[in-house]
Order: sequence, then C-alpha cells, then structure tokens
Amino acid sequence: MGTELRVTVWTGDDVRAAAATAAVFREFDRLDAMMSVWKDGSDIVRLNAAAGRAAVPISPETRDVLHIAREISEQTDGTFDITFAALSGLWKFDYQDKDESIPDRKEIEKRLPLVNYRDVLVDDAAGTAMLRRKGMRVNLGGIGKGYAVDRAADILRRSGVRDFMIQAGGDMYVGGTRGDRPWRLGIRDPRGPAERIFAALDLSDGTFSTSGDYERFFVKGGVRYHHIIDLRVGEPARLCRSVTLVTDRAVIADALAKGVFILGPDAGMALIERTPGVQGVIVSAKNEVSISSGLRSRLILLAPPTDAP
Repeated sequence: MGTELRVTVWTGDDVRAAAATAAVFREFDRLDAMMSVWKDGSDIVRLNAAAGRAAVPISPETRDVLHIAREISEQTDGTFDITFAALSGLWKFDYQDKDESIPDRKEIEKRLPLVNYRDVLVDDAAGTAMLRRKGMRVNLGGIGKGYAVDRAADILRRSGVRDFMIQAGGDMYVGGTRGDRPWRLGIRDPRGPAERIFAALDLSDGTFSTSGDYERFFVKGGVRYHHIIDLRVGEPARLCRSVTLVTDRAVIADALAKGVFILGPDAGMALIERTPGVQGVIVSAKNEVSISSGLRSRLILLAPPTDAP
C-alpha cells in the first residue's frame, strides 16, 4: 500500500499478541493484492484494463471500498474521487516513479473529463464492477489503507486483544488504553522536522487520520507541488497544509480528510461540523489552525505550527 505498517499491542499475553499481529500483516497483504495498482492481476489492475469495454469480477472487499468511496465523493462534492488516476503519469509523486516535472496544461485538460466517480459502476448481484469510459482509471490509495486499518482492528479484537495501536502512514486506530491511560497521539507540524508535533490528543477506541502536503512533494520555482490533487483543476490543492480527522472508522477518516483538504479551511470545516461523529483540525495554507467544536476542549496545543513556505 505504499506505506509502512506498525502495530503496537499493550498486553501481558505475548503469544496471543504475536499471533494477532501476524494475522493483521497477512490481512494487509491480502487486501493489497486485491486493491493495488502495482500488482498484476489485482481487482483494480483488471478493472482499469477493461475500462469502457466490460465489467470484471471483483472481490466483495473491493466492491465495499468502491461503495464507500462513492459515499465520500457525494459528501465532498467530488473533491474526493478515486478516478483521479486518469491523471496518472502526468503528476509523479509516487516513490516508484517520482519526477519533478510539471505537466503540460493541455495534457491535464485533455484527461480531466475522464475524472468522474459517477462513472464507476458496481453490480453487487453479479459481483462485478466497470468503468464506463475508455481511458478511465481508479486508484484506491486515498481510501484503501483506512479500510485495511479497520479490518485490522476487528482482527485484533476478535483475537482478544483490546489495547492496541495500528499505524499505516497517516492513518491510525487506537483501541482501549495504553496501560492505565488513553493513547496520546500527536499532529505533525506541517513545516517542521518529521518528529515535531504542534498538538496532541488523548484517544481511546477511535481513528486519527492526517492528510498533508509534506509527505510526497517537491518544490520548484518556490512553489510546493504535492500529491493531493484538486480535481476541479487537475493541480495540487492550495488551501491547506494538513487536515487531521478523528472519528470511529479509519476508512471514513482516510478518504474524508482528502476531500476536506481540497475544499479548504472554510468549506472543509463546515463539512466536518455537519458530519455526525467526525471532528477535525485544519492547518491552512496561511498557517492558521482551525479546530472543530467537538475537539476544542480536548486538543492539547503545544506550540504554533512552524511558519514557513
């Protein structure tokens, strides 16, 4: 899934912890084999290859993610959209093919009409999915990790492990407590060193997901170009530095954070406030921190975020 997976278990039963953790890693591998855009034979590779031609059989798990993705796309007015992959090869932020060239505007405009989440057709009765038009592509990189984290949390709980932390990139889930206290999670300073946090939150049995412009990016001509693309224009979103969401499902936090990031601090915070069970922290492009009403009494502000381009 293009990231590092870490699992921390707080328990006195080492045998149970080892078995449960191994099961989590197997589940991530299994889901990655279904949903990767890099692995031959995956559901997504086959779906993309058949775009505009035919429906293809895909797993129940992949269909589940496609349904959730559509719901988040509707919520965010399409700012989250898994069909962004139609722009693949223009912007290159992935580790495998990073390239600091800026694509030709005409090429972007040529592909933008292929971006439309409504053209992902899922038939649960037949167990298939289809992309309506040739040239369309989907990529589950903005939602798949969250889905896997939720599955991992279920595995740990079914194994009898109650106190744990799962981290896959910017997506985290914490279960129970760390000894006699909640887990304390930090929000990274978008312009500080990787280890610097500007705020912290005590959390139990919840998810914590951050999307930022500092993980996959390059700077050219004094402008930061990063991997969160505003699909209304086909270029990196410019209104936020980071968005952190807190809720009870990692898959929702993972996907929704990208949509909020693109919407920007005003429309994004409005969406957070009207979404039941979701709270959030936004660092705007102007380095201003916005905190949703449900977090203001809980968030621990340690220092202002670094004020740098």
